[in-house]
Amino acid sequence: MKRFCFFIFLFCAVNSFAQDSTYTRNIINTLTSKAFWGRGYTKDGMKKAADYIADAYQKIGLSPMGKTYKQTFNFPVNTFPGKMMVSINGKKLIPGEDFIVNNESPGIKQKANLTPIDSLNYQATPSLIISLKDKLTWSVATGVGDVTTIQLSKKRLTSVPKEISVDIENKFIPNFQAANIFGLVKGTKYPDSLLIITAHYDHLGGMGANTYFPGANDNAAGVATLLSLAKYYAAHPQPYSIGFICFAAEEAGLLGSRYFVENPLVSLGKIKFLINLDLVGTGAAGMTVVNAAVYPKAFAMLNAINNKNHYISKINSRGKAANSDHYFFTEKGVPAFFIYTQGGPSAYHDIFDKPDTLPLTKYKDLFKLIVSFNQELME
Repeated sequence: MKRFCFFIFLFCAVNSFAQDSTYTRNIINTLTSKAFWGRGYTKDGMKKAADYIADAYQKIGLSPMGKTYKQTFNFPVNTFPGKMMVSINGKKLIPGEDFIVNNESPGIKQKANLTPIDSLNYQATPSLIISLKDKLTWSVATGVGDVTTIQLSKKRLTSVPKEISVDIENKFIPNFQAANIFGLVKGTKYPDSLLIITAHYDHLGGMGANTYFPGANDNAAGVATLLSLAKYYAAHPQPYSIGFICFAAEEAGLLGSRYFVENPLVSLGKIKFLINLDLVGTGAAGMTVVNAAVYPKAFAMLNAINNKNHYISKINSRGKAANSDHYFFTEKGVPAFFIYTQGGPSAYHDIFDKPDTLPLTKYKDLFKLIVSFNQELME
């Protein structure tokens, strides 16, 4: 009878917190706002996001590991803080919509005629190349190359490119400071056993002084889901300790999670399971679990819970992949799943990954699935 009453209480509590999608949506709106400038490397975007998350941890009631929530580290990064002008055939282009500059490009100021290399590539000078793309997809570079490459959107190009004028400013930062944000809800019965929930909070930042990448699905949605789960677990402590890590520098090559694994704030051997949330703002077409094939018993448990409660329409199994912050934990023997949802808007690593088009289709069901899965792990 006591066990039955406990599950009734758990069901009501989980539903109550899962229904609080206003809190989740507000976090996404804040993290993707202009003030946070893509949570990247210019205009203090990443630092502002780190401070915001640390403040959220404190308000929720998470305990820091030591005196602070932050674990700082440094790495090199190429940035574009200022001028970002490209003109083709005398027409000035819109950054992010008409063109992007390759992330490893040096700054450049030139005017030149274009010579076709093939149907998709043109050369202006030995230090300037143009490439036509179906989709503009940006990323982060930790170094600077010798050639500036400009990617042009094929669908927005109105004529054959014959001449180009560019004025682009880059700034290489050899020791950019970032921070992982770690908080904990101490377990009531087995505090030395940990379940960890992670999400990276960085995105691509800005490209020039006037264009930034909001990163709603990647990965403001993951951070918002993590903070919602943190609120739930802070109000309902579990037998195991529950840890929450928001990583920096995922987009620069999983650097934050790698640093944490190499400099752990908790013993990795005490982590019983880790769930990494990245790209979880959709879900109409189901979700995928990376490492499902690596941990078949845990995946079977997850599927059994889902089949019983009909949370997600389909859960796809995927094997090992170094595609998000779970990876280095797995390499050190920590059982981990990386969960991402599918369906909905296709915006990815572009300026169109915005909060107003992010549906959060399966947020509530994913929340309940994670809580139920963690509950099974602790039994």
